Amino acid sequence: MNELIESWSTRMPAWAWNTAVIGLVLILGFIGKMIIARLLRHYKRQTDYSVIRSIVCHLNRPFNHFVPLLTLSLVLPFLTLKDVYETKIERVLGILLVISFTSVLISSIKILEDYVYHKYDLNKDDNLKERKVRTQLQFIRRLTIVMIILIAVSIILLSFESVRKLGTGLLTGVGIGGVIIGFAAQKSLGNLLAGFQIAFTQPIRIDDVLVVEGEWGRVEDITLTYVVLNIWDQRRLILPINYFIEKPFQNWTRTTSEILGTVFLYVDHTAPADKMREELMRLLNASPLWDKRVGVLQVTDTKETVIEIRCLMSARNSSQAFDLRCYVRENMVAYLKDNYPQSLPKRRLDVDGGDIARSV
Repeated sequence: MNELIESWSTRMPAWAWNTAVIGLVLILGFIGKMIIARLLRHYKRQTDYSVIRSIVCHLNRPFNHFVPLLTLSLVLPFLTLKDVYETKIERVLGILLVISFTSVLISSIKILEDYVYHKYDLNKDDNLKERKVRTQLQFIRRLTIVMIILIAVSIILLSFESVRKLGTGLLTGVGIGGVIIGFAAQKSLGNLLAGFQIAFTQPIRIDDVLVVEGEWGRVEDITLTYVVLNIWDQRRLILPINYFIEKPFQNWTRTTSEILGTVFLYVDHTAPADKMREELMRLLNASPLWDKRVGVLQVTDTKETVIEIRCLMSARNSSQAFDLRCYVRENMVAYLKDNYPQSLPKRRLDVDGGDIARSV
């Protein structure tokens, strides 16, 4: 086969042979592109996860440049070119191939991420294991991408003879340089080490509910240097990652998403606690937000003018607990107003030795 190709290349003029080879490559590339485009259109219509859909969607763009570059590098030996031009083209092609292959590797990591996200879905009540895996995956993915890019840049730089000579000379001063860089990048290295610690000891995870700096929110993203907290009113609180190593914070989903909620009512001393307890249980049983673990009404304090009643209830997660508390608070106040208006808070005054009750 090689002998036949060589005989054809010697019989035809150089420009005609090169044109024929490049034209053939373009035709084959166009056919391949059409096939990939059809596959992409087919799998983009699907909403359910599949490995093939993930591969086609993520590798479509990098393969647009990787396949032509790879084909051109394979075809290059069959072209009739001057040695000087061939050497330069080979070097440029080699650099472009490294960049393109780096893009393919990064997209392949996203395919693996899609599979893990499908297997460990967050959309369920008890998602502790899923949050653990996703937190570690995000950190490992980012670290792997950084390493791939660094290796690719190193390979490109080492392809130049002058850079290789410079690198050999720099090896003698690498110790002093390492110390200087260590002092200069002290904060960054501290954040990186804090990221490692968080990824594997996991004081926080993706989708954890935290109270930080007086703000309630969910962990939306954990990067190598900072954490993004999605606050309940759709603001974003950005905190350095070492904050969660050095300072205290509340994690409401550390081991489970189940939580207790409280409602405090301040009523007159004549309020019927037993009737209020029955009403609380009726309200809880009527609400799908209650998980039926805890439902208690207790008189927790007595003051000069009012008594403090605490309604304690449980829910599957903090969002449902907040809604359940609002529901109970609203309906318990309405119950007292409709059935025991005299039990609403009053202020008692002693005037000339007589007791006079006046509502406030």
